[in-house]
Amino acid sequence: MSKVGKVLLTLFLLAGFGAALFFAMQGQKTEVAEKARTEAIASATELTGIIALDVEPFFADERVRKVLAEQRLPVKVTRVGSREMAGKVVPGSLPDFFFPSGVVAANQIVDAARKANLPMTQSSPFHTPMVIASWAPIAQILVANGMAKALGDRIYGVDMIKLTRVMLDRKRWKDLQGASAYDVSRGVLVSTTDVRRSNSAAMYLALTSYAAHGDVLTDRATARTLAAKLAELFKRQGYQENYVNGNFDDYVSIGIGKTPMAFIYENQLVSYALAKKGVGADMVLLYPQPTIVNKVVFLAGSERAKALADLLARNAELQRIAVEYGFRIADTGVFMQTVKPTGLAVEERITQVIDPPSYEVMAEMIDVVTQEMAQ
Repeated sequence: MSKVGKVLLTLFLLAGFGAALFFAMQGQKTEVAEKARTEAIASATELTGIIALDVEPFFADERVRKVLAEQRLPVKVTRVGSREMAGKVVPGSLPDFFFPSGVVAANQIVDAARKANLPMTQSSPFHTPMVIASWAPIAQILVANGMAKALGDRIYGVDMIKLTRVMLDRKRWKDLQGASAYDVSRGVLVSTTDVRRSNSAAMYLALTSYAAHGDVLTDRATARTLAAKLAELFKRQGYQENYVNGNFDDYVSIGIGKTPMAFIYENQLVSYALAKKGVGADMVLLYPQPTIVNKVVFLAGSERAKALADLLARNAELQRIAVEYGFRIADTGVFMQTVKPTGLAVEERITQVIDPPSYEVMAEMIDVVTQEMAQ
């Protein structure tokens, strides 16, 4: 080999060695960086949270846990009834966040925190309207009697003023026009969970109070008088489950005979349809007009909890997962596209919406109903 050839070979070997050394060092740097990242994720302090049953499956989802861990915002959550959360506002042992179902419970927590001089910030990353899960034959009977109207294919709007009046008048299904498909002697009633413990049942009380009064109640004395009248809508149901899925479980497992109409969160039937990849042919949603949109309210009591609130509202993957559990998000299109393959017909935009009364007024009404049910 010539002298020039030897020089070129040497230079080539040196270049190859240098490249190999460079890539080895880069690989080592990447490995060190990844190790540091993994250690940082593993060492991140868990945020403590008190949550409603509605969002427990969301936080248990491994995909959610992975996103939160990667953002160094892992959580340790405890499920508590929404209306019991205000009692957990204790200086010195406050969790990083609360995640109750509904603005009434959220306002109660905020008020308790304010009295304890504990600042909190509110946000609502997802929500769900209150609806009545029912059956096509029942919907058709309501339409025939002027209590409902078709909003689209297998979607109905229910006039809550007319329905509440029929229930308070103690009408029976067999008394209604066109009731041959459900010619039974039982009274026309919407089933709920236990109003003494359940947020969804409290929302039913709020909605029927609006229907009976013609407006949102603001006066406690009027609220107590009206609640005494509305108590029979709960008493006449007989035994009521005290957990959020109680009446819904009866609806899907026993059917029209036990539960012709069930007052539920929309996300309950939507998540059921997504999990089962469909619903029964006769299952329909009745949208109360007006209705109440139940916000799942995130209350942050620390700076890291505020970061978690922002992540829940802005992270596209977390938002999509929330939709898989039946919740609506700001992007209605994502919700509609997700639900469509199930065959469950849902109203795209909820336009007739009211707010529930203040938690003080709601507490008055629930107290009266509780007393009436004990008699």
